[in-house]
Amino acid sequence: MRIAVYERYGPPEVLHLQEAAEPTIDASEVLVRVEASTVGPSDSAGRSGTPRFARLFFGLTKPKHPVLGSDFAGVVERVGDDVTRFAPGDRVFGTLAPSMGAHAELVVIAEDAPIAHLPAGLDAAGAVATVDGFLTALPFLRDLAGVAPGQVVLVNGASGTVGSAAVQLAKHFGATVVGVCSAANAPLVTSLGADRVIDYTREDFTEARGAYDVIFDTVGKRSFGAARRALAPHGIYLTTVPSAAIMVQWPLTRWFSHGRRAAIAFTGLRDIRLKSAELALLVELIEAGAFVPVVDRVVAFADIADAHRRVDTGRKAGSVVVEMAHAASASSPAPSPKPVAA
Repeated sequence: MRIAVYERYGPPEVLHLQEAAEPTIDASEVLVRVEASTVGPSDSAGRSGTPRFARLFFGLTKPKHPVLGSDFAGVVERVGDDVTRFAPGDRVFGTLAPSMGAHAELVVIAEDAPIAHLPAGLDAAGAVATVDGFLTALPFLRDLAGVAPGQVVLVNGASGTVGSAAVQLAKHFGATVVGVCSAANAPLVTSLGADRVIDYTREDFTEARGAYDVIFDTVGKRSFGAARRALAPHGIYLTTVPSAAIMVQWPLTRWFSHGRRAAIAFTGLRDIRLKSAELALLVELIEAGAFVPVVDRVVAFADIADAHRRVDTGRKAGSVVVEMAHAASASSPAPSPKPVAA
């Protein structure tokens, strides 16, 4: 099988494809032939070794896990003797997180890990594009913020992988949703359910004093200090991007403040049973028409470095998908970002 590997930190050019032996499985595991995976910010950080704290997870001086990628969609190739939920030929999707290794033509995953049958109506590319955003946004909005009807939720970075998922989830929970993104991506964010869209080049959302019950900064561009004034008296600021400041503010505002507070969650480290239940919820919402994938572009496996280059721009809308058997060159013009329900 082919795998995408890297032996040193650096630009996208450090990635290359090579042949590897097919993995074996034990009695409780499933072997999946991967049709599609994604490249996201965690893959970019792992490849480049920046920011520096990323090396605590990926290796201090050189990568300790040569294959990146967490999310996958494909077809079950083989199952262990004790597996009952899946059979060869089943179309499935899921995540290996916090482990990696999905940038490969075959992956092994335990039956009780986050793996589910492909939602009806989606192909592999569409399904895999939903995983990271949903499994990241859900714990923030449901568990940390407790988003409920009548609240006003602002999503900064509303057109990204996590942001586009957050807009849809906040709307599903009954909130009024304000999305912050570029003017070019405003139609996309509106189509996902945002009640209002702010063009960040023309308006500073932090100047709206006391306007938001929840501010979810999915891109880490505004600090709690800057966003605090825009929070309602008991509002919460959430961010997916760890920093020294947020690591101090999180416990302080949780335990010593009865007003506005800040929080962060390390969603990739959550118990696999929680993530499995959340993946099942994702399938339900997709099949109910309450959640759609957003695909920035689809890139051939051989051109995976181009997928990293796209992520590195910070301008993608939704997920960058890598298809293992995709024949088209990634250098071709990208389609306009839009929800994709294949």
